[in-house]
Amino acid sequence: MERMQTAPALDRETFRKVCGRFATGIAVATVRGRDGKPTGLTINSFASVSAAPPLVLICIDYRCSALADFRSNSWFAVNILTEAQQDLSVRFAESQGDRFAGVSWREGETGAPLLEGCLAALECCVSQVVEAGDHAIFLAEVVRGEWLEDGRPLLYFASSYGTLDSD
Repeated sequence: MERMQTAPALDRETFRKVCGRFATGIAVATVRGRDGKPTGLTINSFASVSAAPPLVLICIDYRCSALADFRSNSWFAVNILTEAQQDLSVRFAESQGDRFAGVSWREGETGAPLLEGCLAALECCVSQVVEAGDHAIFLAEVVRGEWLEDGRPLLYFASSYGTLDSD
C-alpha cells in the first residue's frame, strides 16, 4: 500500500512514547520450546481479534530469544497477570536464564504451559504468522480459556507498572 502523503515517518522514540500513553494489561505468552521445555515472554501487545471464531493476536519482536520456539509450535498460552505478579512480568521480560525456574505452572490441555495464580489463561492454536516491521504477529484461535482467579490486573502505562484504583 502506498502512502498518500510524503510526510516523514515518525521516529522510533517518539512513536514509543506516544504509544506508551495507551494503558495496557500485562500477560505472559508461554510455549513448549523446541527442546520440550517451557519458555515464554512478557507481552503487552495482545488483543482479541474476533469472537466467532475466537481469535487473538500477540506480537513478538524479532530480537526475542523465544521467537524460534513460538515459530516451531502450533500451541501457546496467554496468561493474564494480576497486580501481584509484577515479579513474573519482570522475570519473563528478561532475556537471560531459565524464566521458569521456581515458577509454579501446569500443563494445559494443549500442552501449553499455564502459570499458576493468573487472572485468566487462554490456550491458542496458531492459524497465521504475519511478518510486520520488527515483529512477528501470531494470529491464533482460542481453543480453551479459563478464569483462574479473582483479582485486579497488572497494568503498564508510560513505561511503568500500575494498578487500578480501588475507587
